[in-house]
Order: sequence, then structure tokens, then C-alpha cells
Amino acid sequence: MSVEPAVRASAEEQRTRRPGGSGGRETWASLRPLVMRLHFYAGVLIAPFLLVAAMTGLLYAGSYQAEKIVYADELRVPVGTSELPISQQVSAARQAHPEGAISAIRPSPEDGATTRVLLSGVKGVDEGHTLAVFVDPYTGDIAGALEQYGSTGALPLRTWIDEFHRDLHLGETGRLYSELAASWMWVIAAGGLILWFGRRRARRKVRGTTGRRRTLSLHGTVGAWAAVGLFFLSATGLTWSTYAGQNVSDLREAINQSTPTVSAGLASGGEHAEHTQSGGSGGTPAEDVGLDAVLDAARGVRLSNPVEIVPPADASSAYVVSQIQRSWPEKQDAVAIDPATGEVTDVVRFADYPLLAKLSRWGIDAHTGVLFGLANQLVLAALTGGVILLILLGYRMWWRRGRGSAFGRPMPRGAWQKVPPHVLVPLMAGVAVVGYFVPLLGIPLALFVAVDVLLGEISYRRGRRTYAPAD
Repeated sequence: MSVEPAVRASAEEQRTRRPGGSGGRETWASLRPLVMRLHFYAGVLIAPFLLVAAMTGLLYAGSYQAEKIVYADELRVPVGTSELPISQQVSAARQAHPEGAISAIRPSPEDGATTRVLLSGVKGVDEGHTLAVFVDPYTGDIAGALEQYGSTGALPLRTWIDEFHRDLHLGETGRLYSELAASWMWVIAAGGLILWFGRRRARRKVRGTTGRRRTLSLHGTVGAWAAVGLFFLSATGLTWSTYAGQNVSDLREAINQSTPTVSAGLASGGEHAEHTQSGGSGGTPAEDVGLDAVLDAARGVRLSNPVEIVPPADASSAYVVSQIQRSWPEKQDAVAIDPATGEVTDVVRFADYPLLAKLSRWGIDAHTGVLFGLANQLVLAALTGGVILLILLGYRMWWRRGRGSAFGRPMPRGAWQKVPPHVLVPLMAGVAVVGYFVPLLGIPLALFVAVDVLLGEISYRRGRRTYAPAD
């Protein structure tokens, strides 16, 4: 994410015309001004968005541990001798909070952890969120009630930070900032990495120096070490973005790599579909085997903790019991259970997921810091801290440069003409394809090119430098 401007045209021409230079060296000499210019523009103009994303991401990396401390009273209880049946725990929650409808139940996943009964349609709870009632699984006492969001069970603190990172609390419009950052992070990282490897000899010469050159050396070294992590954050961030994420989903669906879901529908609407009673999230059969039998049936087909039970949506639907462990090893199996008979009607195993569905699940969970627990969160904190350092170093170089225009020297006119056709044509085709699938990369890139051409034309007309005709 360097913000170093392009070097002078004469220097580039000398490199290109170096006697005895190999074809690869000449190709690099022709591409270097383009890479440097793109790296510079993106560094100056996109870095503020990256800085916000990195700072909020750093907060999010620490939110899991903070949540355990802030909500310890709701999350943990003294370990008892035996747990109450899950139906009694739910009854205790409903007696304390009769409002809304039960949308899901998360039985205590381990000794000393509370059971969560999730209620939807509760007044005062944001749309898309639920009210989580925390029940002591040993006594049935209510440990508290908090608003919850998302499949990871984020409570108010983590929810606030998550939404701040995702959209700055601006809704769908705000999500464009995070998608813009994710769209450009890999481009900036790749450009910086290419320039870093291209400067290996120069780096050896600046050892022991001070000032801007030392800053440049440190910037390049930190960027090279962080590059793999930045590529990962960019790719996984794009998978659930608004525009690029939808394109990824469409592509996965087209090649049969979508995440499978368990079928909750009952054949012929279920034996007792005409007899319904109130409660739950919809209508459930009057002859319901009950939550305890449903949980036992799920255990019988190897669904171990942690699990979530979703009541039938209507009289023709089954219970859905899903494993919700997002840490390694992942537990994402799911089953559907007939409420009238307690029989398993459908099973989906994580082991049978398509490859891209597994990679997407692992990638998102690693991006959000849950795949490898605390170690994962520490790595994320180090990566986001590295991004912040890179941006600050880049702006420091730009500030200390102290000459030329604020946007640096325009790319020498005709630089595209120096790129060999066998390199330029595939490069342009690749850029077009990527820009189409990642629109918040393609659109700003087109604007960058237009601005650079305009700056070059202005500079040319002022007589500051003689340019060849623009490509």
C-alpha cells in the first residue's frame, strides 16, 4: 500500500533500453510504471477506506473475548449435578418472557454454560435480531435476556462492532465502503509485493540509511510479510459483499457448489397437518413429540453439541436441528425431524458439502475470528495492525516527498505502448473480467485511468514534459 509516485520517464526509458537486458527484464521495465502508478493512486485514494476497515476489524478481533467478560453473568452459571429437560428450560423462559414467538433454542453446549431461548417479533428488538433469554440449565432460573444477532450468536457489544465494521451503521449504503476496501486490498497488496521484489537490489543499498528510504524499506518489508493475510482478508470479505458477493454466489450456484440445506418440508403436509396449536414460530401439530424427543432423535444421528433447534415454521414443516460449531473442527451437520413421529426425514452432513461450500465456510469463519478461537483472533489483530502501520507509513512517504503535485507525477504518456502485446492483451482482458465481477474495483479503476490521462494531458499542455501520443 505504498503511496510512492511513479519514477521519472527518463529513468524508466533507461531501464527499458538497458543493453543486454533479457526479455523478462524489458517486460518488467515496461510494466513497472503502470504497477507503481496504480499502487500510488490506490494507496492515496483507497487507503482511507482500508484504514477504517482495519481499525474496526481490530476492534472486532477483540470483541469475542470482551463479550465473555461483559456478559459473564448471562453466559455462565455454577455447574450443577444434572440438567433439566430442554422442554422445562424453554417453559421457564416463556414464563419469564411470554412475548414474541420461539424462533430457536440453543441448549447449553457445555458444563456451566446457559441455554439460549431465542424469541422473534419482540417489541423493541431490531428487525432481523432476536431476544435471547438465558436459562440456567440446572435450575431453570433466568440469568438474563439480551438482544442477539447472526448465526454466531453475537450479543449487543459484538453486534455493534460487527455492524460498525460492516457498514458504519449506515445500512446498505454503508456496506459499499467495506466492499470497496475488500475489492482493492488484494490489488494494493499485489502491486506492493511486485514492487518489493523488483526493488531487491535497491533495498540492499538502502540499509543503514534514514528518512524516506528507510520508511520505504520498512513499508515494503511489512507489506511482504502481511501479503498472504491481506489476500485472504480481501477474498473472504468479498464473499458476502453486496455486489461481488452476489456474483460469487451466482457462480457457485451455476457450478453446483452452493451450500446445501436440509429439507424441512414434510411429505403430503404431515399426517397431522390439519390439527394445529398456537405457539412456536408457526403452526405445529397437536400431537407433537416435544423438544426432548426431537433433541434425542438428533443425538441418535450423531449431532453433538453445540446445536440449535428451530421449531416448525408451519403445520407442514419439520423441526430442524443444526450443529452450530464454527470453530475447528467444524460441526455443521443438520437434520429435519417429523414433529408428529420424531423420525428423521432428512440429513445433511458437512462432510458431503461441495468443496467451494466448505472453503467458503472455513474462509468466512477464519475472517470473523472463530475458526481457530483465540489464536485466530490474535492473527487477525496482527494483520489489521499491520494494515494500519502500512497505511501510516505510506502517507508518511507521500508527505515527506514534498515535491510535485499532490497526486504525484502523471504516468508517462505512451507507457501502454511500451508493454509487449503478448502481455498487454491478456492483462487488459483479465482486468476487464475481474472488473466485471468486482464492480467496486472496475469502476474506480476506470476513474483512476481517466484522472491519470487528464493529469498527463494537463502536464503536457503546460510544457512540463514531452509525452508520446497516449495509447
